[in-house]
Amino acid sequence: MQHTPPSAAVDPEAGAADHLRPRGSNQTGLRQFNERVVLQAMRLHGALPKAELARLTALSTQTVALIVARLEQDALVHKHAPLRGKIGQPSVPIALNPDGAFSFGVNIGRRRLDVLLIDFTGVVRQRASLAYRFPEQEVVFPAIAAEVARMRAALPAALRARLQGVGVAAPLQLDRWHALMGTPPGQAGCWERQDIAARIAADTGLPVRFAKDTAAACVAELVAGRGRSVKSFLYLFVDTFIGGGLVLDSQLYAGLHGNAGAVGSLPLAVAGGAGERAGDGAGGGVGPGVGLADGAASADGATGAGAAAGTAAAQPAQLLSVASLLGLEQRFSQAGLDPTAATDERAMQAPWLEHSAVWAEQGGAAIAMALASANCLLDLDGAIVDGSCSRALLELLLEAVTAALRRYNWEGARCPQVLAGTIGADARALGGALLPLYVNFAPDPEVFLKLDA
Repeated sequence: MQHTPPSAAVDPEAGAADHLRPRGSNQTGLRQFNERVVLQAMRLHGALPKAELARLTALSTQTVALIVARLEQDALVHKHAPLRGKIGQPSVPIALNPDGAFSFGVNIGRRRLDVLLIDFTGVVRQRASLAYRFPEQEVVFPAIAAEVARMRAALPAALRARLQGVGVAAPLQLDRWHALMGTPPGQAGCWERQDIAARIAADTGLPVRFAKDTAAACVAELVAGRGRSVKSFLYLFVDTFIGGGLVLDSQLYAGLHGNAGAVGSLPLAVAGGAGERAGDGAGGGVGPGVGLADGAASADGATGAGAAAGTAAAQPAQLLSVASLLGLEQRFSQAGLDPTAATDERAMQAPWLEHSAVWAEQGGAAIAMALASANCLLDLDGAIVDGSCSRALLELLLEAVTAALRRYNWEGARCPQVLAGTIGADARALGGALLPLYVNFAPDPEVFLKLDA
């Protein structure tokens, strides 16, 4: 696997919204809960004096002092240098101890495997990645076990006992759209029969939590990014296939089957008779000239003009067939260019740029249609869009989304604000890594973990 130097997790915006504020209780018998409330306050706000911790958590100053003493004894927090220059005694900020706990994050993607080791503050200490054409189990699972073992061995012996587990992010339907992906014969259906969490737990000897990949990415944005200041939003992550998550009142909503926010499956036209396709404005599509590129595969594997006839005509193209990086890869391949440029800076350079521009215009119009429908239904604060592509390509896509939204009639509704995500390609693995930390240290460990459905 490819190893890259450690890097810090994204620095969140200053302060956290009041709706995320943890509150404790002064009643007896709630020691562990109150400890977690104090830890969560520091995770959201950074280093804080005891008086400010008491104010934020609604706990008494005496209770906070006792909690901080216990947490310091357990090496979960440490004291910063006193803040001098103010009236009275200098205050001493208390912060999370980065070495207080560790967890692994694993993202099993359709094109790449990512493994991260993060510390108690969410900073990435170690990372590795493995690119592949298809996620074959005989390659993926041994690679995960090897990287977890390597990263664990690299930790000082005294810190290995502080490993909290592994959080795994993967598509719920990793075997679906096999015709579109060109999955080799014999591979289709293998992942549906595999208990991913149980296999990784057996290989690593660590407890494992599982989440849908885009839900995990949404967790990362909610905890460490723009989601801290936006109460309800639709989250979209542009990868091989575009997917998403739904946050309502600062909580990730999983839905009955754990698939809420599955924007990739949204249709781009009204289902009907022959001749209707995503690009037909009269057919309820995303606007003139917007649809599948000639020769690009549709959601059911059809290509070119044939995607507009037969079954594909009665079943409109899905958002993932227009706004996914797979479509951009196909455009590059058809032009005789390296398709792997879809995920790096080359996508915004000649000769790739002209194809990226067409993809962004069409994908942006399709995403705008999805956001318009979602916002009319849910009345959201906005949408957050991130992806595994370069930031420059993401900006180009968001410009197209914003322009397309202006073309809609918003009478009776409100045009949603569209924000760029702040985490980037690490979002799914980082969100996975946060899950074990929340299981063991958050006041409501289920707030992001109602994902097992």
